[in-house]
Amino acid sequence: MPYNSYFPVGYQPVQNYYPQYAYAQQNQQPQSAQPAPQAPQNSQPMNSNIIWVSGEAGAKAYLVAPNTTVQLWDSERQTIYLKSADASGMPSIKTLDYTIREMPQNNVVLTSDGVSSTFATKDEVNILAERIAALQSKIDGFTARSSQKAKKEVSDSE
Repeated sequence: MPYNSYFPVGYQPVQNYYPQYAYAQQNQQPQSAQPAPQAPQNSQPMNSNIIWVSGEAGAKAYLVAPNTTVQLWDSERQTIYLKSADASGMPSIKTLDYTIREMPQNNVVLTSDGVSSTFATKDEVNILAERIAALQSKIDGFTARSSQKAKKEVSDSE
C-alpha cells in the first residue's frame, strides 16, 4: 500500500491553478476543421451614440481623452458642446446653438414670423409697376425722337 499522508484516498490534485476562462483562452485548440460561425460585421461604423449632458456644467465635467473630440448634447437647452483635448490633455469647449427651421411645401425658407423674405408686398409691386411705366414712357420718347431724326437725315441726304 502506498504511503499517502497528504491527500485523502480518491482525491486528485488540481492541475490548473489559473482561472478557467484565462486558461481556456490560452490553450484553445480547434475541435474540428470547420471554422466557428462569426457574426456579420457592419461596413459602416455606428456613430449614432449621442452623449447627453446636463447643461454646461455637465459638459465641463465630462472627461475627454487626449487628442479626441466629442459631441455633447445638452438635455436642458438646444445646445451642442464640442469638447476636445489636445495632446497634453488640456480640454477646450466650443458651444453651438441649434434651431429647427420649418420648410414649407415649395422649399422657400420662412422667417420667424411666418413671412417669406423672397416675396414682395402689393405696395412694392405697385411702386415697381409705376417705375416701369415711367421708364417705358421715357424709352418711347427717346425712340420717337431718334426715329424723327433718322427720317430727317434720310430726307436731307436725298
